[in-house]
Amino acid sequence: MKKQILAMTMLAAAAAATAASAADLPRNNYYSQPAPGSYYNWAGWYAGAIVGYQWGDVPGTNTKPSGILGGVTGGYNWQNGQFVFGGETDLQISGADDTFAPYKFSNPWFGTLRGRAGMAWNNILVYVTGGLAYGGLKGESGALSETKTHIGWTLGTGVEFGLAQQWSAKIEYLYADLSNRAYSITGTNNGLETNMIRVGVNYRF
Repeated sequence: MKKQILAMTMLAAAAAATAASAADLPRNNYYSQPAPGSYYNWAGWYAGAIVGYQWGDVPGTNTKPSGILGGVTGGYNWQNGQFVFGGETDLQISGADDTFAPYKFSNPWFGTLRGRAGMAWNNILVYVTGGLAYGGLKGESGALSETKTHIGWTLGTGVEFGLAQQWSAKIEYLYADLSNRAYSITGTNNGLETNMIRVGVNYRF
């Protein structure tokens, strides 16, 4: 009887030791933390090209200059989380013109210097923009013509899409108001109010 009790005691001790040893063995980790996602970085310098179409009017003359535009742009972005802000400038030539007897007005070139601020959802940036606008306005009446440089303001909005880390594409709308200046051919002050739809591609440095 004593031998049986001793054998059972030794068997129980061995089983307990085996269980304790098994508890110390490494367990399979069936859950792994997903790798952090990659996010588009909007910060830094960029430069690119733009094309588009503009339409508007020269108040007081019934002329409504419209036409295709194209040019270059560049700027710099800062990014803080989803918030992206920076500055941008552009310069373009334009074929916008219109004739309403006895006047013809055209906007052969213009540029802007603007601030931009927006929200980014990874590689999609929605922004508003505004600032300085300037450009040339040419008025003609018969054999007479005048060309003046006007300064005004611009305001708009747009969406930019990150195609790869160094490339992005955008579409934007701008309204520009080039302030009045005196024209002798009309005998009054004239300026340009114009709308623009532009698309562009940027390279990020």
